[in-house]
Amino acid sequence: NTTNEQVLEAARAEIRRSWKITCELNKDHPQAAELFNPEKMPGLHDPFAGGGSIPLEAQRLGLEAYASDLNPIAVLINKAMIEIPPRFAGHVPVHPGARNDKALFNMQWKGAVGLAEDVRRYGQWMRDEAQRRIGALYPPVTITTTMAASRSDLKEYVGQKLTVIAWIWARTVKSPNPAFGHVDVPLASTFVLSTKEGKEAYVQPVLRDAGYEFAVRCGRIPQEAFLGTSAGKRKGFRCLMSDSPMGYDYIRGEGKAGRMGARLMAIVAEGPRGRVYLPPDSAHEQVARTAKPQWRPDGKMPKKHRNFQPPVYGMDSFGDIFTDRQLVALTTFGDLVGEVRVVIRRDAVTAGISDSDESLERGGSGARAYSEAVSVYLHFAVDKAANYWSSLCSWHSGRDTITSTFGRQALPMVWDHAEANPLSGSSGNLIAGVEQCAKFLLNTSPSIAGFASQADAQTQSISVGKVVSTDPPYYDNIAYADLSDYFYAWTRRSLRAVFPLLLSTIAVPKEEELVASLHRHGSKEKRSTSSLLA
Repeated sequence: NTTNEQVLEAARAEIRRSWKITCELNKDHPQAAELFNPEKMPGLHDPFAGGGSIPLEAQRLGLEAYASDLNPIAVLINKAMIEIPPRFAGHVPVHPGARNDKALFNMQWKGAVGLAEDVRRYGQWMRDEAQRRIGALYPPVTITTTMAASRSDLKEYVGQKLTVIAWIWARTVKSPNPAFGHVDVPLASTFVLSTKEGKEAYVQPVLRDAGYEFAVRCGRIPQEAFLGTSAGKRKGFRCLMSDSPMGYDYIRGEGKAGRMGARLMAIVAEGPRGRVYLPPDSAHEQVARTAKPQWRPDGKMPKKHRNFQPPVYGMDSFGDIFTDRQLVALTTFGDLVGEVRVVIRRDAVTAGISDSDESLERGGSGARAYSEAVSVYLHFAVDKAANYWSSLCSWHSGRDTITSTFGRQALPMVWDHAEANPLSGSSGNLIAGVEQCAKFLLNTSPSIAGFASQADAQTQSISVGKVVSTDPPYYDNIAYADLSDYFYAWTRRSLRAVFPLLLSTIAVPKEEELVASLHRHGSKEKRSTSSLLA
């Protein structure tokens, strides 16, 4: 019933009726004229707005919604949900392709439908431009007769070039056995690629000449493949060459010494009838290693927090949890978010929108502000994709797809990670994020204004004269500010020109955050005292 106006209007009518009763009951209040006006519905404020579900539902139910949060990422989410759509409600798309399509252009552009259309079309522009710039880093895989010699399932694909969905890598460390100290052995939690009935596939390591290779097999999966090179829960791994144990202390030492690497285990391609699992290709591995990022986030992760495991293995900064190719993709798409604003503004002026230089952050609604508004959603599309573009993403053998970085509110260590192709049509591609943003805009009803701002809940005055409804922070359960830095670095790089005030800090504010973080306050006693004072 999200967009069922009949149901929503019944709820709105009940809210209006309840408000009139409330006003009648409080007609003798000293501030009755100001606070209890039956002709004016009250505003609703959430001072810990976070992901924005409360302000969004309040707006949907007919109330003027106010959202505030200390976290700039949360503020941006709320702006995208409750503030931007009403400002550009009823706008006709400015993209030339939409304007030149007479059948499409003559439709009624209600709500945020026009905004959604522009998000889709300029998102496609970004994707096509990225293909031109970095497409060579994401080559297709050619099925050869050699590959098909021992795989009957590949015979029909011989000579074809298949789009790669993912490259599956295993982290490596030097073998602890002196006889194989020159070998980078894999840390693979599993060798299983697919458990789907009739399409089972797994990686089989083959020892050769004091080294090893990875082969991909189809059919019944041997039990040992499920364990990979794992030595069991909490026991670390075993050396593939010598079967020597490799405890986590040893692996942490290797990581902190800079001796942790990665080796390609398998390639997942898209075939006409589903996933095709292929052995690693040295040419593909070499292409990945040619990526040269021009920028990387240097923000540090907490070193003593249960929800941040990479620093224990020498991956101290957020930039360390991305592969070089992922960094190139993220910086490329981030740059395109800035470039597309220039294109949109030009098209908006051509379409007849006032060439006002008033920014979106300052309340503008002209060509500049509109171009910035569209770019906000396009950046969120990149952020959505970034959730699938880190070396903390794994391959889900049951669903045959990549899992996101944030399967939960933490950054765990992932040993065998899946690297998505952002230019493919599968999970982790840019257009999927663009479509999600457009879908939201198509399903919102921006008839009532909404306002989102950054504010410390302890000192803000937004709540005055409004109904307050909130879901407060979770004591010490989730380190939202620290986790948000994963996205903040990319957000600031793409949107600082749009929101210079909101994105003025180097990282997400943390000292004022109302959580009892042990890693921040130093001890249980200090964090408890800090929490009580707050």
